[in-house]
Formats: sequence, C-alpha cells, structure tokens
Amino acid sequence: MASLGLQILGVALSSVGLLGSIMTCILPMWRVTAFIGNNIVTAQIVWEGLWMSCVVQTTGHMQCKVYDSLLALSPDLQAARASLVLCILLSVFGILLAVVGGKCTTCIENKTSKARVVISAGVFFLISGLLCLAPVFYVAVGMQFYYCKCSIIKTKRTYYHLFDD
Repeated sequence: MASLGLQILGVALSSVGLLGSIMTCILPMWRVTAFIGNNIVTAQIVWEGLWMSCVVQTTGHMQCKVYDSLLALSPDLQAARASLVLCILLSVFGILLAVVGGKCTTCIENKTSKARVVISAGVFFLISGLLCLAPVFYVAVGMQFYYCKCSIIKTKRTYYHLFDD
C-alpha cells in the first residue's frame, strides 16, 4: 500500500476533482452561441447548460431560465447530464471508500481488506474521471464540427462553383 502522505494527497486531489465536476455540471456554458445583428445594441449571447439556458446581452443584462422539461434539452446534453450526475455520485462514493480504507483510519482492521477497498476507490475515481471527460469532449467536438461544417460547405460550394462554369 502507498504511504500515508500519498493517500492523503490522493483524497485531496480527488476532492478537487469532485468540486471541478460539480462546477462543470452546474455552469450553464456548455454551448455558447452569439447572435450579432446589424446593430451592436441587439447583440446577444446564448449559454446552454445542463440545467438552464441563459441569454446575455451586451448591456450586461443576463436572464436565465431553467428547462421546463427534460425533452427541451438536446440528446447530447441529456447524456452529458446523466453522465455527470453519475460521475459526481461515483466520486463521492470513491472518496468515502478512500477515507474508510486509508492508513490513518481504523474502520477496517484487515490489511488486505483495506487494500481492496482503496483499490476499489481508485477504480471508482478512474470511472468517474472518464464519465466526466467523455461528455465534455463529445460536446466540444460536436460544436467544433458544427462550426467547421458551415465553413466547409461554403468552401465546397465555392470550389465546385469555380469549376462548373
């Protein structure tokens, strides 16, 4: 088993990861879309999150609205919501297991049982990390493809237009 200092460092880092996962889940900035009209006064930025959407105007006024229904959310954000809630639950359970199986506690007397509990806590942390990274990566890549697809379509039309004449 690892030293006491490494176990405390691991629990501290996993607690920081849990706080980061909670912030990622709460913040409404999963998708950011800017609507800029001809007049700068009408510029708006729409933030879509897992739990609410917000509209920010250039005047500094921000209006947020919680989603009325689960169906109001796109499928990728629904999956991200479920994945992050599961990530947070697994992180909490992993922290509890890491504390129970730590060297500084006497909850479990048998050393092999303690080692198994700590290993299972590590597995929970790994699964939790993957459950947090996967939806963030998927939504980010989806947004990148959405914006690149628009410019690729324009480029392809221009390309074919040049040679079709």
